[in-house]
Order: sequence, then C-alpha cells, then structure tokens
Amino acid sequence: MRPSPAEIVRTLVAGRLPGLAHVAHRPGPHQVRHVTDPDGRVLLLVPVVSDLAAALRPVDGETEIALVLDVLDLPPAAGAPSLGRAWVSGWAARLDGDEERRAALDFAAVEPAGDLLDVGTRFRLHRFEVVEARWEHGDSVHRVDPEAYAEAEPDPLHAVEADLLADLADHHSAEVSGYLRRQLGLTDDVAPRVVRIDRYGLLVSHGRPGARRRVRLAFPRPLDCQAELTRILHPMVCRHAAPRHADQS
Repeated sequence: MRPSPAEIVRTLVAGRLPGLAHVAHRPGPHQVRHVTDPDGRVLLLVPVVSDLAAALRPVDGETEIALVLDVLDLPPAAGAPSLGRAWVSGWAARLDGDEERRAALDFAAVEPAGDLLDVGTRFRLHRFEVVEARWEHGDSVHRVDPEAYAEAEPDPLHAVEADLLADLADHHSAEVSGYLRRQLGLTDDVAPRVVRIDRYGLLVSHGRPGARRRVRLAFPRPLDCQAELTRILHPMVCRHAAPRHADQS
C-alpha cells in the first residue's frame, strides 16, 4: 500500500509547505500563507496591504477570483525523494463576519499563527473550493478527481517526518541499519537508511553510490497518528522482529 495521488495532493496543500498563488489575469505569482480546512477547501491568510490583496480585489462586478495554488514538496532529508508538486485551483472569495471567524479557527487548527488575531483588521481570509487538482511527479502529471481530493486525508506524519528521520539517523542508526538489513536480506557493506515515512510505510534506500535502489516496507495497516508510529517502529530496535512486506520501487 502507498498513498494515492489524491492523498498526496491533500498532504502537499495541507498548509505545512510554502505555497505560490497564481491569480488569473493578474501579475504574480505571490507567496501565500495557506491551509486546508477539514473539507479540503483552501484558506488564504492575506495581509490587507499587499500585492496579493490587490490581485484578489474584485473588479467589474466580480465576486470570486480564479486562482491556482502551487505547492512543491520539500524533501525532509538529504537524499530523500520529493513527493512532487501539487496544483489546485478554484474561485477564491473573501470571507466576512461569522464565516471569517469560523475559518480563522479552521486555519488555527492547522497553523496557529499569531496573525490570526488580526483577521478582520490587518489580515483577511479568502477561501476556495478545489474544482481542479493535479499532481506533478517526475515527468508525469496526474489529474485528480475533485471528489477524490475532498474525500482524501492529509498524511498525519508529513508535518513531523523530518524530525522522525533525523531522530532515527542521529539516535538509532545502528539499530535501524541492522533491522533493515535483516528485513531486506542485504549483505552489502553500505548501510540502508529510511529516507521517507508516511502512514503506509517506510521508504528505504540501499546499495552503493551510483547504484542505489529504493524499497518500501509496508506497515500492517495505515496509521492515524504519530503515537501509532512509535509503537510500530519498536521492532526496528528489537533483534527479533517479524518481517514486513517489501515493495521494490
């Protein structure tokens, strides 16, 4: 098992990575602070005095502005592959009153930024429902059905993935290397290492420089939180660990 394109797009646009906003028929792009709410709608936190605010200002009777949010994955460690790039688009509208206050709570649940206290004065919230989604990976671009996108969930481990990988490398390197060698039946001298973690499993890199390969070690079931990951990683530092299914990639 591995993340679907819809899950990857939801993960990338969840709000933990920098985003660029491309506003139709306006100069840009613009750096933007964003999150997605529980329904997958995109929330934009926009300073009232900014180029982005000017670009989002309706003209000629407009109430909504066509916008594309562009988010590129940042690999969590040296040598880790990128998840690619997500593009989601829709019609952005500025929120007001109770609707804006509720949206601020949704934003804070993902990213509790202090500037949310100034929503309605120095900052405004804009929101759009995703009507088109694409996932760019390598040389391929996959279109993602908007309903599949809305029903997918962001990976609960993505926000802490870099810290998890650093902890494994800095504090459990020997144990992790031994565990991976046993699981994969490796005999070469180059230590295998975990380069990505998601709710479905581990992506492991092994082999000599210039001939490295990647293998997925699947978890018994998709994980819902970091606490479940802590329990499931215990065998990595235990000599007698049951094998897991490995997929070459």
